[in-house]
Amino acid sequence: MKRVADIIREHHDAIVRLWTAEATRAASARGLDEPELKNIMPTYLASLATGEPLGVATAMRRKHVESHVAARLRQGFHVAEVVEEFALLGRCISMMWSTAPREARPDVAEVEQLFIELHGASAAVIELFSEHMRDDEQTEKRYLRLIQNVASEALEVDAASLRERLVEVLELVMEGLGAQGGLLLLNEPEQREFVMVASAGVAQEALARYVSTLETMPLAAQVPGLTGDEGTSAEDAEATVLKVDEDLHRSGIQALLGLRLATHHALIGVMCVGLAEARDFTARERRRLESLGEQLTVHLDNAKLYSDLRAKVAALQSERELRERFVSVLAHDLRGPLSAAKMGAQLLIRRPETLDERRDLARRIDQNIERTDRMVRDLLDANLIRAGRRLALQLAPCDLDVIARDVIEELSLLHGERFLLVAPEQQVRGNWSADQLRRALWNLVSNAVKYGASDAPITLIVARTEQGACVSVHNEGRMIPRADQQTLFEPFTRTRSAREGLAKGWGLGLTLVWGCARAHGGKVTVVSEESTGTTFTMELPPDSAPYQPRE
Repeated sequence: MKRVADIIREHHDAIVRLWTAEATRAASARGLDEPELKNIMPTYLASLATGEPLGVATAMRRKHVESHVAARLRQGFHVAEVVEEFALLGRCISMMWSTAPREARPDVAEVEQLFIELHGASAAVIELFSEHMRDDEQTEKRYLRLIQNVASEALEVDAASLRERLVEVLELVMEGLGAQGGLLLLNEPEQREFVMVASAGVAQEALARYVSTLETMPLAAQVPGLTGDEGTSAEDAEATVLKVDEDLHRSGIQALLGLRLATHHALIGVMCVGLAEARDFTARERRRLESLGEQLTVHLDNAKLYSDLRAKVAALQSERELRERFVSVLAHDLRGPLSAAKMGAQLLIRRPETLDERRDLARRIDQNIERTDRMVRDLLDANLIRAGRRLALQLAPCDLDVIARDVIEELSLLHGERFLLVAPEQQVRGNWSADQLRRALWNLVSNAVKYGASDAPITLIVARTEQGACVSVHNEGRMIPRADQQTLFEPFTRTRSAREGLAKGWGLGLTLVWGCARAHGGKVTVVSEESTGTTFTMELPPDSAPYQPRE
């Protein structure tokens, strides 16, 4: 009878060819070329024919098994697939004597030792995989802990600081996967686009170009659900292998993995990691990216909730301070005209016989009561606008240039002849509310007097337009800061210069102008530059009736 070692030596190449053919048909071999598939299995097979007893794993054979397992781990094999490879090797060896005569076969005891040897190799595979999984789990826990530390430190400052440290997080993810490049994008619903917030490693510019626009980037087509938020769920956040374009190849990225960062209610962002070698990502790498991505998603979602909560608290605090300040100003402003009216009325009550001689006093009483009534009406209208409702208009044909001239005449009595009206020869007529337009223009011109240059004229321009009509109020002086321009028309809002200046007010004038324009179906805009001054322009349609709410 022949020994197993002799049969292996004689048929070594044939066994390797048979094993390779069988292994190639297995699902585990997909995507591997022949050298990658064979790995060190031929060397391990040769070690079985050295003459050392089978069934007792030698240090060399153990080393070969460890090398084979290490390679298979890098290639993304499961433990069962590697165990099957050793079982397949045993079948291929036994096929070498399956049809040989009895005297050319090994004895049963030696065959048993061979399979004990292979069984021991399979047990070593399971042990090595288990050890690797334990180490891998500890490594993953370490990176999860590091990401947790970064997020916690950032949130102790404020939610925005987490974004500033996302490069650190991305580098941790890359280190955890052994990746050479990475990119992180966050979804900005208000801007309806993805914004790159972090990049690291090689090919940063190429990766940025790769995902430059949501409409054209390959990521949109390759990652399920990326182009829409509807139906997004945490289950959709699975790592996806992405196509690597020529630009990325030239820049050093040969393999790319993308992950959608999704909660159950929204798509938060996308993370990509790239490898400098052309190979498939292993199941372990995909799972680790998903695990780290899930942790990052939780922190980003918490940061957004934290930021929203802080903004709401700040808004409530601001509204409370505003309400307290407004009540104080309201009490102060109303006390003046009411006190004057009350004192005048008391004088008339005490000496009714002199009523005819005190007509001037009666007129001042009426003026103060009218002033108080105007304040209350402005306040009620501002609250209506703040609630999102339109001002009620009494529409009738009226002349915009006549209204502008009336406002100028009234304010000229208070501020002198510093107003200039530019209007066409023919009247600018429309179906509008004269009272509301008069109040809006009065507020615009009064603001120009308060905050404009005191030694420069204030110009009103009334004009016809293709869409209807417009009226502009221009003054020289300091520009309105761009940040303040965004909130000018909000109720109870005053610019910093207005708050610090001598001019007092409630901060309702521009809100009422905005509400007037909106109620007419028009709009009001502001342009303010240091070199040209400030211009408020109110545009109106020729007929505001179609823009009125239905009864």
